Amino acid sequence: MARLSIFPLAGAILFPGMPLPLHIFEPRYRALVSDAMARDRRIGMVQPAGEGDTPALYQVGCVGRIAEVEAMEDGRYNLVLEGVSLFRIQRELEVTTPFRQVEADLLPIADEDFLSLGRRASLEQESRRFADLQGYAVDWDSVGRLDDESLVNGIAQIAPFDVAAKQALLEAPDLEQRAELIIQLMQFFGRHDGEDRVTLQ
Repeated sequence: MARLSIFPLAGAILFPGMPLPLHIFEPRYRALVSDAMARDRRIGMVQPAGEGDTPALYQVGCVGRIAEVEAMEDGRYNLVLEGVSLFRIQRELEVTTPFRQVEADLLPIADEDFLSLGRRASLEQESRRFADLQGYAVDWDSVGRLDDESLVNGIAQIAPFDVAAKQALLEAPDLEQRAELIIQLMQFFGRHDGEDRVTLQ
């Protein structure tokens, strides 16, 4: 069981081994970063499951270690978190800090995961179509050199899907099923006029 200080942020998911850049400006999260730097440099990234100042939380998130930090003169921070381990919240703690803390189980890191050749080809093809529809400029040569895990998890982190869809990607049991879900979401999104965001019920 681990005690984690958490940063609830809608639309932001993190996977083990992946980077996540963050700009920290709210006072309570500036305090969180200061505390993390004085301790073990760890922050629990988790999505809120509701609205309000202290919303309910999804149960699964990812521990990130502060790999890079830039402290600005006005107290803000630019960070890069590196994903360490997924976690499942067991309970929220009563604390006096301005940021929330939880007790959580760290989930075992999966063995190295690979896609079938057909799934990889389908994902790359759908990603090209999706990027074209959105007007994204992509270096496809660099994309083609990514290993399966970096490709799938990188798309999951940056794609413009809604909170529930992002959470489903985070909680997918393996890389193959995560890739299939990304393909389905891109196909769904591609049938719209570009103004909506993907919604997963």
